[in-house]
Amino acid sequence: MYSEMISLLDLLKRTEKNYDIEKITRAYDYADSLHEGQFRLSGEPYISHPVAVAKIVAELGLDTDSICAALLHDTVEDCADKTNLDLLSKMFGSDVSMLVDGLTKIIQVQVADKEEAHIENIRKMLLAMNKDIRVIFIKLCDRLHNMRTLSAKKEDRQRAIALETMYIYAPLAHRLGIQKIKQELENISLYYLDNVGYEEVHEAVDKKYGLSSSFIEEAKEQLTQKLSENHINFVIEGRVKSVYSLYRKMYTQNKAFDEIYDFYALRVIVDTELECYTALGLVHEMFKSIPGRFKDYISTPKPNLYRSLHTTVIGHSGIPFEVQIRTREMHEEAEYGIAAHWKYKSGEKASGNIDEKLRWISQLLESDENTRDPDEFIHSFKTDIFHDETFVFTPKGDVISLPQGSTAIDFAYAIHSAVGNKMVGAKINGVIVPIDKMPANGDIIEILTSNSSRGPSRDWLKIVKTGQARSKIRQWFKKERRPENIVVGRSEVEKEIRKLSKSITDEEMDNIITTIGKRVGINNSDDFYNTLGFGGITLQRFIPKIKEEIEKLHADEAPPISVEEQISMVKLEQNTKRIRSSAGVIIDGESGCQVKFAKCCNPLPGDKIVGFITRGFGVSIHKSDCVNVSHSRNEENLARWVKAEWERTDGNVSGETYEAKLQIKAEDDIGVIAGISVALADMRVSITQINTQMDKSGVALINIVVACRSVSHYDSIVSRLRSVPKVLSVTRG
Repeated sequence: MYSEMISLLDLLKRTEKNYDIEKITRAYDYADSLHEGQFRLSGEPYISHPVAVAKIVAELGLDTDSICAALLHDTVEDCADKTNLDLLSKMFGSDVSMLVDGLTKIIQVQVADKEEAHIENIRKMLLAMNKDIRVIFIKLCDRLHNMRTLSAKKEDRQRAIALETMYIYAPLAHRLGIQKIKQELENISLYYLDNVGYEEVHEAVDKKYGLSSSFIEEAKEQLTQKLSENHINFVIEGRVKSVYSLYRKMYTQNKAFDEIYDFYALRVIVDTELECYTALGLVHEMFKSIPGRFKDYISTPKPNLYRSLHTTVIGHSGIPFEVQIRTREMHEEAEYGIAAHWKYKSGEKASGNIDEKLRWISQLLESDENTRDPDEFIHSFKTDIFHDETFVFTPKGDVISLPQGSTAIDFAYAIHSAVGNKMVGAKINGVIVPIDKMPANGDIIEILTSNSSRGPSRDWLKIVKTGQARSKIRQWFKKERRPENIVVGRSEVEKEIRKLSKSITDEEMDNIITTIGKRVGINNSDDFYNTLGFGGITLQRFIPKIKEEIEKLHADEAPPISVEEQISMVKLEQNTKRIRSSAGVIIDGESGCQVKFAKCCNPLPGDKIVGFITRGFGVSIHKSDCVNVSHSRNEENLARWVKAEWERTDGNVSGETYEAKLQIKAEDDIGVIAGISVALADMRVSITQINTQMDKSGVALINIVVACRSVSHYDSIVSRLRSVPKVLSVTRG
């Protein structure tokens, strides 16, 4: 038997846990036989790796099945011709098989590139974590041993693995509270990512600690005497801040080495929570505290379960140092995080408190289910696991943890999706603030809601910080605004296609979008536009594919389509497009064409007009003197501008109504709006929109949109409004 396996078995026997040694030995023997003839890059037998991982797992205090899974974790991936998950399930039980499956990379995954394959593996790991958190404990142990033996790999692989560790696995260890593993992963990663910086900090630590190593021992003795005099049962540990922590403060906060106050630290471990606060009082009695450097993580724990009292004081020799005070239970949590709480005896699962602490995993997966966008998934993943927290309070005193930089909107959705969807404002510490205000630690936030709220704004997606808020906003748009989403999504696609300077028909565009959508599980073009409209996918991801499909389409480009053919196409499409065919306009001698009226100039019957053949929306009707007509009538678009005129029936303009905009200037008087409304009501003119504002001179600017039949009707409306008291002028908008 491999010598390290004997060491592992001795370790297990020395613990008080009831390990199934026979099952663990069988798992080792089976893994050893499967990996026979396989070697690591270092030249060691491959079995040395799973045994080392199993030993780290045992040091975390995990159970028999976790240790078996650690021994077997590479068998399915590296020995697929000899074993499989079904066989492992029969030999070692379904739990071991499930854990090994969660640890096995996705070997055959249909994705576009290596980056997406990498993201799929992270997604699979999270799914497995959501079923059983032991998966990530074993994975972190696996990554830790790989990092310890990283020197055997080539330099480019060293950097790639170190980078992945720094941005994925170390933050995961931090999120789960396993500081022991987190700090070692960070230090090793830094060594390979910035060796010069690592050595610089390491040498500075050795030099500073060498010059003042007696100081920390002196502080320990002084504190030991004081605690003993007060009959407190305790353990004191001294430590120097880790190389990576110092590096991060020096290089990200631009601090000199001597400006770091918590370089030295004493850790005081006592029996009870009450003794924590008693010890804190004694520390402050002995040493002068530095204002603003006290943190109470006992009354307000971190999301990863971390609880402790932190204070920074000045020693008798003038050197600042940090004191951490915690109970033995808190210390176990600080070192091993959620792993310290996890029990797997007789099928016992985690407590409700632990389930609550792991809720972020299911929220992240729920967010991903709504988007299935790799870029969005990895953004949410990094935001949720790699952030500094801001602790804020509800009006009832409940603590809510948010990533730093979060807004009041994020807070609302952290409370409940219904609160976010009905949000109309926010108060921080009793003062009304903008909804994109970023709260500070300790702020009390109250969300103002209204049942008449129209729901979230699309702009909120650009404001919010958390994946949870972004996901809930998208869910609302997905459920409540499908027709609007389709219009928004289609418009985005058309805008990008215009940038390519390629003209394609609506049918061709829909076919291209359908083809591309099916590659990501979206069955038709409307579903694609809808998903794009509510933010479930980002268009940037698909632009190269759209360009590729258009280029294929134009490989054998047909002669340009004549204006007459374009008009015929517009008429042909009118039964299938979402814009209703509008009577009242004749296009190039043809009536019944599908038209829409441009919002930039709002033409009315009687105005001279011109038509522009759009892609997908029929013919857009403009006033001939519209500024957009002169700007767009260039060589590229000239063929798409067509003659248009108003249709008349029995010598009269069609009875349809059209939107007309009016801008009214009036004295600032409370009765002027009422006077305008009465005048329009007398003329039986409907108001569809109205808003007011004041200019710098104190004149009221009133913008109104009314239903109007023609230019002559419009003129009569203007004439009537000019006679309203206090109205100064009326002009066409």
